[in-house]
Amino acid sequence: MPTLAKKRDKKRLEILRSAAVAFRRRGYHGASVDEIARELRMTKGNLYYYFKDKEELLYFCHDYSLGLLLELLKKVEKSKDTPREKLHTLITSFVHMIIDELRGTALTLDLQALSPPLLRKIIAKRDKFDRGMRRVLKDGMTRGEFRAGDPKLLTFAILGSVNWIPRWFNPAGTARSAEIARAFADYFIAGLAARNHAGRGKARRRR
Repeated sequence: MPTLAKKRDKKRLEILRSAAVAFRRRGYHGASVDEIARELRMTKGNLYYYFKDKEELLYFCHDYSLGLLLELLKKVEKSKDTPREKLHTLITSFVHMIIDELRGTALTLDLQALSPPLLRKIIAKRDKFDRGMRRVLKDGMTRGEFRAGDPKLLTFAILGSVNWIPRWFNPAGTARSAEIARAFADYFIAGLAARNHAGRGKARRRR
């Protein structure tokens, strides 16, 4: 039987996904607690039971998404996949997180709305994922799968591109998350591929 804590966490996640609709439409600062509650068909009192304010909702968004990405990173780094395959998995999973889990909301770009103590916690997790992707890129360069380059700058390019998706993504559009995720991963890996690896086919696609 699910514990009360697990039930509460599940409800908090449902609230986050539903609230993302209001945030996508109005932005973090533009969406009021009243609007979020209406979107959820809840009273403000019920909403405050799960989140004391908008900042806690924003923190939960970052903490939840980064927690999932760090778990994935751990599995990817332990796997026997090639660096190309590892990077493909990380990029596609990150895109799915932005579009499917967070409903394409730009909440991931609103870090500065967090108070300093909460901001430090999120930055620490974000940097951990950042360093993990750098390790994958560096490993690929060492093995000759990727062209020589600066793993730090390349990681910034990849993560920056994916984080920008909410600025243009339209849920009513024709492109689905799987298509967007594959395109991002394939294009980045094609650009990174060393000449002797460029014609060896694409990394395994994961869903």
